[in-house]
Amino acid sequence: MTDVQKSMLKGAAILWVIWGLVHTFAGVMVLASDATGGFQAIADAVEPTALEAEYHAAVGGVLNQHGWNLGWFGIATIIGAILIWRQNITAIWVTGMIGGLADVGYLLFADFPGYVNFVPGTIMTFISASAVALSFWVWRSVKRTST
Repeated sequence: MTDVQKSMLKGAAILWVIWGLVHTFAGVMVLASDATGGFQAIADAVEPTALEAEYHAAVGGVLNQHGWNLGWFGIATIIGAILIWRQNITAIWVTGMIGGLADVGYLLFADFPGYVNFVPGTIMTFISASAVALSFWVWRSVKRTST
């Protein structure tokens, strides 16, 4: 692996750590809130009073499941980032699938409809896309030179 490829993987790893920390923190915020607070934290571009309601306990359960997923997505990408930093090629795929696919759902169902602000939400999508692009470029170039 060249020095440029190693640097690109380190850059991708740093981006994944940032993404992972933000999502772990978001998961904790959602889990620590009631349903109203959880929705207000996630859909931060929506007027907070529009999300105030007496939600059924099942809604809180679904929201807590989302918070749990945010948390484990974050932790898994941090672990993946450590492995990517150490030039583990398999971690590029696993981390890209976890963080990248999590952000595809976010982009489609929260960002495009306009329920979230650019910071921190949309910027995290750019961070994950950049991490995927950097690391997959390295994966592809390493694979091409090894065959």
